[in-house]
This record gives sequence, structure tokens and C-alpha cells, in this order.
Amino acid sequence: MTATRAAGNTPAREARRGALLQLVRPVARTVPWWALAAGGGLGLLAAALPRLSGGEVTPWAGVTALRAAALCFALGAAFLLDDPARQTTAAVPVRRVLRHALRCAFVLPPAAAWWTAAVLLVPAEARPPAGDITLEAATALALALAGAAFAVRSRGAGRPGQVVAASLLVTAVLAPLLTPSRWSLFSVPADPRWADAHGHWTLLLGAALLAVAVCCVEPVRRFQPVRRLRTRPARADKGGLGA
Repeated sequence: MTATRAAGNTPAREARRGALLQLVRPVARTVPWWALAAGGGLGLLAAALPRLSGGEVTPWAGVTALRAAALCFALGAAFLLDDPARQTTAAVPVRRVLRHALRCAFVLPPAAAWWTAAVLLVPAEARPPAGDITLEAATALALALAGAAFAVRSRGAGRPGQVVAASLLVTAVLAPLLTPSRWSLFSVPADPRWADAHGHWTLLLGAALLAVAVCCVEPVRRFQPVRRLRTRPARADKGGLGA
């Protein structure tokens, strides 16, 4: 057992582990906390609107408020992978998936606490099932991260947040209008299609997480064979032959 552990701790792995630990503080400083704070603040305000209205809160108002809150936080999370120094950190001996996972590790615990507060802001009589609405919020967050990871992988963008956030906002506006009726993603708890809709949300979440996993891997460089230059033998000087 000791020999196996010793064999696993190769110098390359130790170097990567040390580099990852050294990246914790710099990555924490480069996380766009301002964007996450702005999205989270707007989300809490959206979740509190039914309670602040003072009148009777309907289930439709409750689920709409939480969907708006989830969208606000996802718009802020679209900036999570923004890194103006990406071309510099790409030379670090730590894989991209670990660098992105480190950023997500900083954000997920505050995001869980934030979402708990957002759900509790909605009055209990109008609050949708917590598990189902959390599934919708997780899907929105995963789609934002998938868009940012795709922009980083395909174009090496240093700041993909603005484009991803704008695309996500347009998609959120058009999705209720363009989604087929048989999918019924944006139903209300009293709707008989509520359970089927969240089955579709589960499929969408799985696809988004798969896209994140694929896009977080560095693209494989194509093998370019070295062309050998054919050298022709130098011709002898005709005048030199007779010398």
C-alpha cells in the first residue's frame, strides 16, 4: 500500500498540486465578485417583490419571482470565467478544468446560501416546491457557465461575460414564446404538466453540465508532421571539370 501511494505521488503530480495551491489566492482575487453581487442583489429584490407588494400573493407570482431571481444570479455568474490574464495563466502546469473548478468552488457555497434566502423571501402560501424550483435555478446557472466555458474554449476569450449574459437574457425572454407546448417548461405548480416539465428541466440540466465538462477540457492540438526539405546535390561547375 505504501509503495502504491509513493508511486502515485510523482514529481509531476506534486508540482501540479503545489501550483494549484498557489493559485487559490490569485484566483480568489480575480473572481468577478462585483458581477455576482449585482446579480445576487437584483435576484433577492425580485424574490422579495411579492412580499413587498402587500397584497395577496398567488402561486404564479411566487414562481415567477423565483425564476426572475434565478435568472439575475445566472446573469452575474456568466462573468465567472472572465480573466483578462488568461493567456498568462494558461502556461501554469494546472489543467483548465481544475482552474475553472477552483473558481466554481469559491462561488457555489455563497450561491447555495443566497438561493436559500431567495426561496424564504417568497411567502409560504405562494412558494413553489423547493426541489423543483431549485432544479430550474441550477439549470440557468449551468447554462451560463456552459456559455462562458464554450467562449473560452472556442475563441480563448478573456472576458466572455458580456456576450454570454446578453445571449442568456435574450434566450430567457424568447424561450417561453418559442418552446413547444408539449415541453411546457414554464408551467405553474397547479398545472398537471408540472412534473413532466421538470423532467425536461432535468434533461436540460444534464446537457448543460455535459457541455461544461466538455468545454473545460483544453482542445487537443492537431498533429502537424514536419516536412522534410529535399536538398538537391550541387551541380559541378563545367569549367571546373576541365581544370
